[in-house]
Formats: sequence, C-alpha cells, structure tokens
Amino acid sequence: MDTLTQTLALTLGASWASGINLYATMLVLGLAGATGTVDLPPGLDILSDPRVLAAAGLMFIVEFFADKVPGVDSAWDGLHTFIRIPAGALMAMGAAGDVGPVGDTLIALLGGGVAAASHATKAGTRIMLNTSPEPFTNWIASVTEDVGVVGGLLLALTNPGIFLICLALFFLLLIWLLPMLWHGIKRVGQGLRRRFGGGGTAATEPPALDAPPAADPGDGAPPRLDAQPPRV
Repeated sequence: MDTLTQTLALTLGASWASGINLYATMLVLGLAGATGTVDLPPGLDILSDPRVLAAAGLMFIVEFFADKVPGVDSAWDGLHTFIRIPAGALMAMGAAGDVGPVGDTLIALLGGGVAAASHATKAGTRIMLNTSPEPFTNWIASVTEDVGVVGGLLLALTNPGIFLICLALFFLLLIWLLPMLWHGIKRVGQGLRRRFGGGGTAATEPPALDAPPAADPGDGAPPRLDAQPPRV
C-alpha cells in the first residue's frame, strides 16, 4: 500500500506540476535523482541526464522572466498548451512504470487530464490578472506558482499521503473556481472585442437629410392672377 501511494503521488504530482511549470518539474525531479535524494522510476531516469538538466535549466530561466511580463505570460501559456499537457501525460507514464498497453493508455489519459486542469487554471487566472494595469499581481502569481510546484513535488516525494490530500483539495477548489474563471475570461474577450472594434458596436444611424429650403416665390413660381400689370 505504501509503494502504491508513493507511485500514485509521483504520477499525479509530476503531471500536475507539468501543467503549471514543466521546466521546474524537470529540474526538481532530475536534481533529486541526480543527487541520490530519491530513486526515480526507470521511466524518469532520463531527467537526471546532465544534458536534460542543462536544457531544463535554460528553459526555466526563460520562463521565469517571460512569466512575469503581463501579456507575454498569456502568450507563453498559449504556446505551452501544446507542450505541457503531452509532457504531463509522458511524466505520468514514466512515473507509473510499465503497466501494459491498456494501463499505459489509461495512465497517459489521467496524466494529460491532470496537466490540462492545472494548466487551464494557471492560464485562465493569468488572463484575468492581465486586466489589472499594474504588474505586481503577475509577479506575485508567478512566484507563488514556482514555489508551489517545487514545494508540491518535494511533498509528493517525501510525504505522498499528505500530497494526495492536498491535491484532492486543489481539485475541489478547481471545481468551484472554473465557472468564475470562465465567466471572467468571457468578459475579458468581450471587452477586447469592443475595444478593438471586433464586435458589439452600436449600429450607426444614417445622417439625417436636411429639409429642402423653401422655394422662393420669384424662382419659377407661377404668376399670380391678381397681380397688377406693370405701369408704362
């Protein structure tokens, strides 16, 4: 049961953290394996390779700064939608080990789903924070995410049972938070469309036609019958 708990915590923890900050996840697990702090499963041994650690470290530095610039962070998240979710599925498969074709498929779906949930929470929150004119909320959110990824992975490696409880609380919070995030993102989208003229603009009324000027009696008007003839 203890081994099952450790495997489950590492499987879910690696995929959850990958959805938030993939490169920090690779660094934490790779350094833990390289230093002998933990024995990584065979499927995750590659993370301890010095070349993988160097690449993960370089990309972590790039993301560290990109993630703290309003607007750039959302573009970065949009690009990494196609990276974090598949990586979360691969992380889960590597942590779970060889469980057969059917088991590997189920583990990949589970890991990809967990990574997608954490990624959607991060990206949606950032879109809403970017409506604020000051950058401090982005900095606080970014640092909190980095600390949360490192702390969550260390907790999964050292206290898997507590980590699983915390992860369950995270998903309960996510269920409550997602509708508000969705409505907030829709409001942001509507505001952007109004601002840049993409939609929601009121129909313009055609200019009112000026009334034609009153006709001058002397301009083409028929002569009056009672008009006096000119005097000679």
